[in-house]
Amino acid sequence: MKNLLCILAFVLTTAGITNAAPITFFGLISGANENPATGSPGTGTATVTYDPVTHLLGVDVAFSGLEAGTTASHIHCCILPDGNTGVATTVPTFANFPLGVESGTYVNTLDLTLASSFNPAFVTANGGTVSSAEAALATGLEDGMAYLNIHTTAFPNGEVRAFLTTVPEPSSVMLLAIAGAALVLFSRRQGRT
Repeated sequence: MKNLLCILAFVLTTAGITNAAPITFFGLISGANENPATGSPGTGTATVTYDPVTHLLGVDVAFSGLEAGTTASHIHCCILPDGNTGVATTVPTFANFPLGVESGTYVNTLDLTLASSFNPAFVTANGGTVSSAEAALATGLEDGMAYLNIHTTAFPNGEVRAFLTTVPEPSSVMLLAIAGAALVLFSRRQGRT
């Protein structure tokens, strides 16, 4: 029993260790997620990947069913879910985001070492440097306090949005699954003695 508990403790503690690997965040885009809710039938997905080593932020968005043409899209940070806050990333919109459309896709990478990847007001409010702005955005993402939204002519304050949540790293999920299986086997074994 002592050996199993030691193994389980090791698995659970190493599951939380990061190797500074990219962190993926995901959200389902909808009008119900806006505050106030818009009633828009628009839907979509947002996947954001942050790499703390390369300082790159990958943005992958797919959306459809908007009530009007797009005017902007960006990431807001840092507020508890359902709240509203200022824009953290590029203003007025991500570079090359498809404008004037009701459906589309967008894939781009922001270099977070560049001031142009941020809203200047976000940089000022978060220490005044690009590196402090990156740290604030990274923390906001990791704490579930950032959202991606899409603005349209019908909803200038945002038609649809998604709060971004962490997607577990595959190896952490695997370690937790192994730990769970070990507990099940151990409890079964204990039932036989």
